[in-house]
Order: sequence, then C-alpha cells, then structure tokens
Amino acid sequence: MLQPDPLHQFWHTPIGVHRFAGAEEINAVLVRVFQTMRATDGDANSHAGAPKAFYASKDDLLQRIRLSEWEQLVRFIVDSVRQTVVLANQGAWPEAKPGFQIAMRGIWFQISSQGSHHDVHTHGNCSWSGVYCLQVDPPEQRCAHPMLGETNGVTRFYGPHFNRLGGAAIDFGNAYLQNAQLDVAPVPGQLVVFPSWLPHQAMPYHGTSDRVIVSFNVSVHAAGGSDQLHGYANV
Repeated sequence: MLQPDPLHQFWHTPIGVHRFAGAEEINAVLVRVFQTMRATDGDANSHAGAPKAFYASKDDLLQRIRLSEWEQLVRFIVDSVRQTVVLANQGAWPEAKPGFQIAMRGIWFQISSQGSHHDVHTHGNCSWSGVYCLQVDPPEQRCAHPMLGETNGVTRFYGPHFNRLGGAAIDFGNAYLQNAQLDVAPVPGQLVVFPSWLPHQAMPYHGTSDRVIVSFNVSVHAAGGSDQLHGYANV
C-alpha cells in the first residue's frame, strides 16, 4: 500500500558488477584454451581457412573443460551471482532469508574481432545472465579507434524505459526517460550480472587483441523445492 510521499520510484533494474582477484593469470590460461577450442572447431573457419570475425562456442563448457583455472572462474561466477541475487531480492524475500540453489543453465565463450558484434537480444529459460571479460585491448587503445571510439566493444544495456521513447513525446518533463541505455566497458577480470530479460548487445569491436568473454545463464531455486514465496524453507 502506498504511503503519502511526494515521489515514489518503482521497478528498478538491478545489475551486479564484480571483480575477480585472480583474473590476470587465470584469464591468460583460459584465453589459450578457448583459442585452441575455436581452432579445432571446423565451423569456426571461413572457406579461406582464416578464423571468422565472430565465434561463439556451445553452452556446455561445464561438461567440456576440466582445469583448475576454469573451476576457479566458475566458483567466482557462482559466488558473484549469489551476492547479486541476495541484494536484488531484499524486501521481496521473507524476512527469514531462505536457502536457495543456483543452477547453471549454460555457459559459453565468445571471441570477436574485425568489427564484429552481437545484436540486441535477451536470454530465455533463466532469471539471471552474465558477461565476464577475459581479454580486450587496453582502454586507451580501444577507445582510440577512429570510428568506434568509446563504444568499441562495450556491452550496451537497454533499460525498461527504452521502448517508451519510440512513440513518446520528449520534453523537459520526462528527461528521466531519456537516459535509457547503459554502456559497460569491457575490463578483463570484470563480471557483470544482470536480469536475463534485460535487452543488451555487444557493440562492434575492432582491436589488436581479440575480445574474449564468457557468458552464462542461471536459474535460482528455493531450497525447499518451491519457487513460490510461501514455499520457501527457513534455514
């Protein structure tokens, strides 16, 4: 029930940003692994034998990779999702915080270069998704591209207000609607966790180094076996 107040703000969009302390060494190992996996994938090469500008692996990396570096990254991802989910659900979960389980629905890597991009999309069959950056050109070099500039290789998110702008009148009174997108720069070791319904895209990237990321989808389930609020078990 609304209480008297000059202004109520509803329907925020939670996004978690996390940094992996062991990123430098682990990223280097995993980039080599991913490049090898792409090189041995027959679909990854053009007819001329050169790698395609954009490559995405299958989303079954949990079953395919057995390395301690990979396991450390996966643990970091799961811990980061856990933190984000708890913070995002403050006030929505019962006061006695429930136990819950995180299910990895798919995890894959993408490699892009030569101006390639990934168009606007959302992720289905999950509640949270994420993008972890392993490799990209240094910020000064990346942003110095003569055409792409600061948008070179960023992940662009489109907020809930974005689709209101197409037919909306734009004036001074709805300035709050007019900042409906967010560009997140690729930073090696940085993980961005976001709601899977949030539209986003990988903007075109061109650089000396390939842009290498890991993406994933997760679902979150109550430990008591029911995802309804009344079914949460107290732990």
